[in-house]
Amino acid sequence: MAKVALITGVTGQDGSYLAEFLLKKNYEVHGVVRRSSSFATGRIDHLHHGSGGNGSPLQLHYGDLGDGTGLRRIIEQVRPDEVYNLAAQSHVRISFDQPEYTSDVVGLGALRLLEAIRDHNQRHDRKVRYYQAGSSEMFGEVAEIPQRETTPFHPRSPYACAKCYAHWQTVNYREAYGLFACNGILFNHESPRRGENFVTRKITRSATRIKLGLQDKLKLGNLDAKRDWGFAGDYVEAMWLMLQQDRPDDFVIATGETHTVREFLDAAFQRLELDPAKYVEFDQRFMRPAEVDILIGDSSKARRVLGWEPRIKFRQLVDMMVEADMELAEREKRSLG
Repeated sequence: MAKVALITGVTGQDGSYLAEFLLKKNYEVHGVVRRSSSFATGRIDHLHHGSGGNGSPLQLHYGDLGDGTGLRRIIEQVRPDEVYNLAAQSHVRISFDQPEYTSDVVGLGALRLLEAIRDHNQRHDRKVRYYQAGSSEMFGEVAEIPQRETTPFHPRSPYACAKCYAHWQTVNYREAYGLFACNGILFNHESPRRGENFVTRKITRSATRIKLGLQDKLKLGNLDAKRDWGFAGDYVEAMWLMLQQDRPDDFVIATGETHTVREFLDAAFQRLELDPAKYVEFDQRFMRPAEVDILIGDSSKARRVLGWEPRIKFRQLVDMMVEADMELAEREKRSLG
């Protein structure tokens, strides 16, 4: 019998890569999507045809982390072996503008899902395994460099605070109820599927449009922030590996390298033979009320226990994103005649 996986946030960057990964491993894959007036399934359209059901490699279900009853109904229907909670309001800067919504979806949403799984396990004598998507933002004002599983959290945004809550609820359900529940503390991971309001994708999308004369300027905030950037396609494998172990545990997933936003910017513009000084402007609106200066992860535990390691290097990642966005820009230009 094929394993059954349920992914919240399946239409996002990570959800789309994870769905691909699990389908290649012959899982039966189900995804939770929020109801909206327009379809937001662009990242998974190549996996999903119609509205799910027989013959569809990826089956979708309407649901929301704000609706505990709906989550219970989906779990009862799907009867998953593994649940991957990737859904979130995941933009750090926007979380300052929407702190209540972010906290409800990211923090209480994880609790609703954990409680639904606990109830399902008890009533049906099952052992559903749970993955919680953590974030390097939980470390915030870091106490040590690099950050590892034992580094104390000091969150510096509503998003990071909510992720800390979800992290500790996951630990609590593991210890109190014996739930097979793992936290993946993933450092920044990017791809051509990254949302266009995240700084890396904003850079590559704008740079290619500037190259083709479709855009004049790029406005950014803090260029000196240092981040540990990897490829999302590599990181979803680590999520899966965590749920294949004999014992549940928490793991930092990172490359162990750090680069500034300015370095990412320079690499993208150099790839296109552009001088960023001519096109990039500072905009105070993109500064956070509380900044996180540096994040760099120590993933030695994941490498040792899971046998995981990143494959895509920093420059490869930048080039991959620039090339994909150049194709988009060229299509855009052709459409304009």
